[in-house]
Order: sequence, then structure tokens, then C-alpha cells
Amino acid sequence: MNGKVLRPLVVAAALALTGSSGTPAFADNTANPYHQIAFIDLPVGSVPLTSFDISFVERSSQTYYFADRSNKAVDIFDASSNTFETRVTGFVGFNVDNEHSGPNGVVVVHDRDELWAGDGDSSVKVIDLRTNTIVKSISTGGTARADEIAYDQKDKLILIANDAETVPFATLIDVQSRTFVARINFPDATAGLEQPVWDPETQLFYMSVPEATTAPGGAVAVIDPRTRMRVGLFPVQNCDPAGLALGPKQHLLLGCGDSTTPVQVMDARTGAKVATIAEVSGADEVWYNPGDKHYYVAARNNPTGPVLGVIDAMTDKWIQNATTGPRAHSVAANPINDEIFVPLLPTATHPLGGIGVYHQ
Repeated sequence: MNGKVLRPLVVAAALALTGSSGTPAFADNTANPYHQIAFIDLPVGSVPLTSFDISFVERSSQTYYFADRSNKAVDIFDASSNTFETRVTGFVGFNVDNEHSGPNGVVVVHDRDELWAGDGDSSVKVIDLRTNTIVKSISTGGTARADEIAYDQKDKLILIANDAETVPFATLIDVQSRTFVARINFPDATAGLEQPVWDPETQLFYMSVPEATTAPGGAVAVIDPRTRMRVGLFPVQNCDPAGLALGPKQHLLLGCGDSTTPVQVMDARTGAKVATIAEVSGADEVWYNPGDKHYYVAARNNPTGPVLGVIDAMTDKWIQNATTGPRAHSVAANPINDEIFVPLLPTATHPLGGIGVYHQ
């Protein structure tokens, strides 16, 4: 455990309660519960944080990247010292509604020292991480936002969801030439598209589909980046998947979006449901941390209130829910020190809002 978490901490307020029993919401009452250990305030002069989206931790540099729509920027933090570093502006920000706002999904393209981010004008912005400047804006050809994003390290392709179009589609972009490669239409997606992930073992993309004509409870689409085609659709029951994370054993954690729908675990090879985690529902972004082998769930619509759900990815068993805050739908973890980052709205104590840092 990182030494900075050994100081005395007030933890009672960070525990979620289940029902009226007054029992802290974690599976083993002898375990050290997860709780907020620090808060990173946005810098002075920021617009207060009221609109934001996805976040991402890059392991080798221990850097946390955050889609801050309120400040029309990607905010960059040192994830080892929990400090704000810089801000890359040039995005549309919050623009009338979520469907035309940005930045949205963010992902690091490690082998090029770049960060790619979807924006509200149907473009993907490329940030050079050596200079922290936008060096390219690539149109995906739509009229609404380019949203969630994933990177295929083998084929050097970005996949991004154009979820808010009349006919939703996904766009493939070559990171080397920074050019459009293909559009994959989803005429059967009746509630947009959500998070994609790339699986280095199957060498396929998987993408959350909240609802489809043949899968009213949602599905996970399978996309082959080499043929530029959708090659499968794994229906799920009662999920409306939003977040998606690849964990051990070729398992996918599905962040089921409705407050009544618990998160689920799927086998990426077959589409079979492996587990239902009944203790946490109403999720958006989910994250797998290889450092502690836990999944983390940003469950803003959880029925007992917004929580950070913690799941053992080796056993697919729930561990704990820790209280977060209103609209807390973004999460990422640092695999070096196992600290978890959850953006939080302004409060009297933190009038600009910022990033809550959680740990055991």
C-alpha cells in the first residue's frame, strides 16, 4: 500500500449503507473498507465541474486523464502524487445536451505518446502528450458527438462510437496515418452505443449496445478490425449495458445502466453470462485494475445512492460499495498504487469540484 494512505482518516462517511440495517456495505466486515482518502480540487480559475465524462489512467507514466466538459478540456493529473498537472483545451464543452458535447471517451495510444478523445462535433481530437497540445482533429462524418473509444494495439486502429446519430455507427481510424478507415452501421441499435474495448487475445473489439431490436435487454457487439465488420451480437437480459471492461479469464464486466439492473459478467469468447453482481446497479463507466485484480463500478444510479462498487475479478464476487456523490459516473484506477479516481461535483468544501481518490 502506498505510504500516503497510512495517515489517520475519517472513513465513516465514505461507507454506503444497505437497507436500514446500518451495516457497512461490504462483503466481509473484517476487511479494511474502501473510502475516500484524498480530494484533488480543480485549479483556481476553473469553471465549476458540472459536466464531464470518461477518465483513463495510463500505467507507465501514472497519469490520469479526465474528460472535463465544463472547462472544454482534457484535464491531466499526476496519479502518483494526486496533483493537477495541466489542461488541454480546444473541445466544444457542454453544448445544449450531452449528444453534442465533449470531450467524451479518452484513451492513450501508448506507442505514439498520444491521447485520443471524442468530441461533441463528431470529431476525434489527437493530443501529443509530449507537448500537451491538440495536433489533429479527425472528422467521423456525423452530426453529433463521437463518444466512447478503444484502441487496437495490434492493428493500430481506434474504434469510436457515434452513438447519437439517427442510425448509430462506429468509426475505425488508423492511428498512424490519422485517417478514416471504415464506418460500421448499427441500424438495429435503438438506444445508441456505449463503451468499446479491444481484447488482445481474441484480437476483436467488443462494444456495449444498450438496446437492440433483437435484444431489448441490451447486447455486446463483436467487431473484427481486420474485416471492418460486425461479426457477432451477444444478447443479455435485463442489463442496458453502458460501461465495459475486460478482466481476467476473458471475462467482460458489463456496467448495466438502469437502477434496477445489476452489473453482469460475460465470457467474451462465447457471450455466456458468468455472474450477476446483485449488490450494485445503475452503472456507467466500469474499470478493471490489474494491480489488485478488482473491477470498479461508477454506479451513479444505484438504488441506495451513488456508489463506487468493488468486485473481485478473480472470483466475480462483490466486495463493497463505497459512497461517492451525485452523477458520479466516471472511474479509473492506478495499477501501481491501486488508488481509484472518481470525479465529483462541487460542494461547500470543494466549490470547484474535482477528483475523489479512494483506497482501502
